[in-house]
Amino acid sequence: MPAPDSRLPPAVRNVSLLSALSQAAAVALLIAACYVVYRNTADNLARQGIVSGFDFLWRRAGFDISPHLVAYSPDSTFARALLVGVLNTLLLAAISIVLATIIGVCVGVARLSRNWLARVLASAYVEIFRNIPLLLQVFFWYFGVLRTLPRPRESIDIAGAVYINNRGLYLPSPEESPAVWLALLAQLAAVVILVALRRWRRSATHGPAVMVFVIASAVIAAVTLAAFAIEWDTPRLAGFNLEGGAVLSPELVAIAVALSFYQAAFIAETIRGGILSVPRGQPEAAKALGLREGATLRLVVLPQALKAILPPLITIYLSTLKSSSLGAAIGYPELVSVFAGTTMSLVGQAVEIMSITLVIYLAIGLAISGSINLWDWRLRAREGHVVH
Repeated sequence: MPAPDSRLPPAVRNVSLLSALSQAAAVALLIAACYVVYRNTADNLARQGIVSGFDFLWRRAGFDISPHLVAYSPDSTFARALLVGVLNTLLLAAISIVLATIIGVCVGVARLSRNWLARVLASAYVEIFRNIPLLLQVFFWYFGVLRTLPRPRESIDIAGAVYINNRGLYLPSPEESPAVWLALLAQLAAVVILVALRRWRRSATHGPAVMVFVIASAVIAAVTLAAFAIEWDTPRLAGFNLEGGAVLSPELVAIAVALSFYQAAFIAETIRGGILSVPRGQPEAAKALGLREGATLRLVVLPQALKAILPPLITIYLSTLKSSSLGAAIGYPELVSVFAGTTMSLVGQAVEIMSITLVIYLAIGLAISGSINLWDWRLRAREGHVVH
């Protein structure tokens, strides 16, 4: 950038001041533009006699939603229906992201395998699933697979605890009791202890002592779980249907499987690219030190590949979240179906409803990207600290 003319006043020659003023002006113009759009929209709605505002959220919804993770009935409010839609979206996104990550990592590693069959099958998986439209895959799993399963009385029985039929996937669920919360607290305590010991091991040379404490924490967790045995509610046939346990609806299973398989193909390519970005000398040095191939991948290659993997992984995870709205095509009650669909058809306040929907998706997306960006920043900061 050329230096300011010395004949100009000092205030004009101050580059930092000029930069701050230009940014403030840009923000002011953006706020003014948003206000103009808001006023024009409000005036147009008033001229057409359309009611505006968010009071409709506290009115009776009058429609049922199934499944729902919190208590809900047709007598609940639209705000409660919104909460149900958000939770269903988060459930679908969480299941899909976890499954897609597991499948994607396995397929991505298999694409670089020395085994010819594993490499070819992984390549075929990627090319098939990423080149078929996602909506078509959703329809295939829902209408072509799940809807053709047997009726509840002829359910597919797995070990007398898991049942699969055209009404969903039935799984055992823990009965509500103090043992459940004690078991969860024991697991949380074990995780906290392990994290604390890991940090202590980095700051001190107490390897054997750390292992003793790790084993002790695992034993404590196991003893706690054994002392407070959890009672499970298993599904059972009652009449023409199954009752008890937890039920995953066919709509949830179809969209979750389709999303997982589809996004896993892109994650696999991201993993493959990240592994290839690691200098070849790193795995060769690990091999020279006597590490096996699996340990080299887990301890040397993948940690270094994370720097290249995390940025595109954010995009894939956000795409998974946004693609969850395709659940509306098969009747899964996620956010778009419940709020931007049914609620808007009953209330008619499109501006408010679509604004709320957009803000919720934006907030969830920012939370996902912020979490992964924080992880990426910590990895890079740790590497910079080692270098210095």
